Parts: sequence; structure tokens; C-alpha cells
Amino acid sequence: MKLKLPAGSFRAYLFDCDGTIADSMPLHYIAWKKALEEWNCVYEEELFYSWGGKPVTNIIADLNEMKGLNMPVDALAIRKEALYLEQLPQLKAIPEVVEHIEAQHGRIPFAVVSGSRRESVVGSLTAVGLLDKFDTIVAAEDYKRGKPAPDGFLLAAERLGVAPEDCLVFEDTALGIDAATAAGMTSVLVPFILHRS
Repeated sequence: MKLKLPAGSFRAYLFDCDGTIADSMPLHYIAWKKALEEWNCVYEEELFYSWGGKPVTNIIADLNEMKGLNMPVDALAIRKEALYLEQLPQLKAIPEVVEHIEAQHGRIPFAVVSGSRRESVVGSLTAVGLLDKFDTIVAAEDYKRGKPAPDGFLLAAERLGVAPEDCLVFEDTALGIDAATAAGMTSVLVPFILHRS
């Protein structure tokens, strides 16, 4: 199945990482389950996918509120990321997205905009052999408001020196598409079906 791009001549591509470039969402879910088990916290899979793109610390804070818990946000975020990084040897890229990276690399600048921390993003991109393709990485530490706010995408466009309306965003979640729209950017949804192809 090919990923069809919207019409237009774009001057930069901005990519989400987890579930868009890397088929990492199942590995992130395993890491979340293990980390949260230590606090007797259940994170339903459906909720996990609906919160795709939300920064790790926001997820923990929201789970605390929803479930009446008091899990340590920063310590648990570090623990969860460590459990994810342990699984990196299993990580695969999503071929339909890689195809577009290969086709345009060197012609226009690329950025990664992620709700994950920098260490996780760099780890994922390194594991799938794509780290050197990106001009900049905007990770959770780089902005205050996570998706669906446009902050991450706007920062990436600014770093690349490209107007928001000239950027094409690749995203796999509704939160990410909303963030791209709020930034005044065109987006393409990477359907979940590609992860299992």
C-alpha cells in the first residue's frame, strides 16, 4: 500500500517519529505496561493509542489524575523510556514512510517533531538507520505545549527556515494532525494498517 501525498510543492517535510517513521508504538506500550505495573496502574491500550503524540510527562500526570494516583512524574518518565530503549533492537521502520524520506532526502530539509524525549527519538532513528536524514529534531524537552498544540511543528519550521504553509507533516494520530492543522500546515495521515503490513 502506497502513502499518497496531498497535492502541492512543499519546501520541508516534518515527521512524527513513533508510529510514523518507526513502528514503535507496540514497543512503547510494552514499556508503559511494565513501568506502570510497578505502581498498580492500568493503562488501557485504546487510551494509549488515543493519546499518541502526547508527551510522556503529560501522560503520567493525566493518569495520576484519572486514577487517583500519585506516581512520581519525572522518575517514572525516565523508567518508562529506559524500558523502551531496551527494546530498540526489535524496532522496524515503516517502509511506506521511508520511501518518501529516501525520495526527497537532500532536496528539501526534514525535521522530526515528537512528543517523546530526545533520547528516545535519537534511539529510535538510530535503530532504524535514519538519524542522519534529519536536519533537526524537536523533542518533548523543546516546547511547553504538546500536541494538539502547534508549538512543536512551528518550532521545527522556524529551525528549518521554512514558512509553516510550505511544510508537509507526516503523522499517525489525530492529536498530531490537529497540531499540524493548528500550525497552518498540510498533513498526511499514516494509517495504522501500514504498521502491520
